[in-house]
Order: sequence, then structure tokens, then C-alpha cells
Amino acid sequence: MATLKLEALRKRYGVVDVIHGVDLEIADGEFVSLIGASGCGKSTLLRMMAGLEEITEGRLLLNGKVINNVAPKDRDIAMVFQNYALYPHLTVAENMGFSLRLRGVTTPRIKVAVAEAAEILGLGPFLKRYPKALSGGQRQRVAMGRAIVRQPQVFLFDEPLSNLDAGLRVQMRSEIRALQRRFGTTSIYVTHDQLEAMTMSDRIVVLNSGRIEQSGAPLEVYDRPANLFVATFIGSPRMNLIDARIAQGPAGAEVRFGDVAIPVDMPFRQPAEVVLGVRPEHLRPVEGDGPGRIPFRVEMIELTGAESHLYGQLAGAPGVVAVPGRVQVRERQVVMLSVEAGNLHLFEKAAGQRMN
Repeated sequence: MATLKLEALRKRYGVVDVIHGVDLEIADGEFVSLIGASGCGKSTLLRMMAGLEEITEGRLLLNGKVINNVAPKDRDIAMVFQNYALYPHLTVAENMGFSLRLRGVTTPRIKVAVAEAAEILGLGPFLKRYPKALSGGQRQRVAMGRAIVRQPQVFLFDEPLSNLDAGLRVQMRSEIRALQRRFGTTSIYVTHDQLEAMTMSDRIVVLNSGRIEQSGAPLEVYDRPANLFVATFIGSPRMNLIDARIAQGPAGAEVRFGDVAIPVDMPFRQPAEVVLGVRPEHLRPVEGDGPGRIPFRVEMIELTGAESHLYGQLAGAPGVVAVPGRVQVRERQVVMLSVEAGNLHLFEKAAGQRMN
């Protein structure tokens, strides 16, 4: 059993704050992904958990015990690095058993632990090879095996798949998740790839400039982004954003932009300037004009196979529409779109916080 808790965690380099009082609790056996743009502090936060970066302020607790000043080797936390960090002069078996050897574990026990991990990871035929004789995927498995043999309470993954090609990343994604479920080890996974975070995680934590913007189940964050940053960061193609206003309509509140007015399920308080968000897949081409129809001028078409992405002007703003399969639409053509009111996201124009 392992729970990890971050209480008002801060990291400062000189006078520059890079982590601003992060509070986060990770449950036993949970797989949590930290996601954000480059430089948002996700790897720094992970290294603070591992003991590779000093904590400036706040507390880090493992199973209720403060471990701020515990040495990395004594934290019972294993980390898998982006660049594998394998010793080139050691064989696969020696790399996997290195940490156990440092702990003074006997050679017979090391051999058993390495053999068990190698069987799980499909590394049995490669135990006598050196890292230079392995593919990228095999090296990543060795790095994972080195962590597994320690049987730690917590796994930390620092963008472990970023050096692999697209096909191998998909394969390794499922393998890492399957291993985590098999062992039930509490895991924190850092990535800038939202597809990895969405498909692998029990929960994702969206970071921005050293602060948590939102934490929740992947689909919860996708369906109800807390603010404009999360709305535009999560989702590909990104969410469409249109300057709009809330006004009183015949049956209550409605959102208006250009000549379009769409009723929204929220109490009307007063007219307000807002930002309207719509996911590309929630816009649907329809025949003819009518109430709530949105004009869209197609400027470019991308055929991805499973979907068609239409880029153009959405009610006067840059926009994109994602349509299943192939579409009979030409560039420079104006098509009409519809969207269900339940798929509209409304954000305060000034603060960017969600309203509905």
C-alpha cells in the first residue's frame, strides 16, 4: 500500500519560483499523469518526488510519513527516465539487478528477481546483451525492469516513450498500463502527449506554469474543462473558441455571436461578454439555413482516414470541424453547421473560468 501526498510544495531557483504551492494526493494503486506544455514544471515536480530535486517549501508524504529529507535510495520510489539511463558497459541482466546489488542483496536472489522481471517484459533472450545491441523499445523495457526488480512502493515515469516511434509508443503504452494493473503499484507518469495521458490514466493533472489548473478523470477533464487553458490544451484538434455574449432570449438565456443565437441551459442573470467553446467533433454539417445554424467557410481539408478535418472561418473566427469518414465538401465552400446546446462550453472572457 502506498499513498503519496504533496502539501503546498514549492520549488525555487534563486528568486525564480517554478512550482507554486502544489497540493495533490495520490491514492494507493492509482495511475496519475502529469500533463502540460514544456517548461510547466511537471518533470521538476516528479524529480522532487524522487528526491533528485530539493524541496524549497512544503511537505512530501509517503504513507503519511514526511520524506522531504530522505535520500533517494531510501524512499522506496523507482523512476524510469526519458533517456533510459542504462549503463553501457553492463549487460541487460546486470543493468536490471544493479540497484539490488547496491542494496547488498545476494547474487542468487538478484538472479531470481531479474529472471522474473525479464519473463514479464519478454527480455529473457536478451539478458546477456549490452544496451547498444538493443532497440529503443527493448532499452525501455530494461529500464522498466530495473524499476520492477526493486518492488518499490511508487513508480515514477518521466516521459518514457518520447524517444520511440509512433507505432512502438502505442504498443509500450498498453504494456506499461498492463504492468501497472498487474502489480497495482501507485504510479505517476509525466508526459506532454495528451493521448498517452487520456488512454493510460485513472486521473490526469493539468499543469501550467508550476500550478495545477485541473485534476480529474480523463473524460471529466475533456468534457468539462475548468478554464480556457485546459479547454485549449486538452483535445486534438483543439477546441474552437468564439467571442460571444450571453443575452435574454424568448425562453431564457441564450448565447449570441454574429447572427447566431443558441439557447443555453443556465439561469440568465445579466448580459455578459463570454468565450464560447465547441469541440470540433460536436459540429455537424447540415442542409439549409435555420435557427442556431452556424456558417462555416472551408479553407483547407485534411483527410486523416478515419476523419476529415475541415479548417476555415467559423462565424468569422478561425475554426476546425472534425467529421467521421470522408466528406463531399470543397475548399472555399460555405457550409452550415449545427451543435447541440449540451456541447457548448462557456467561459468568462476576463478570468477564463468555466461558467456552465
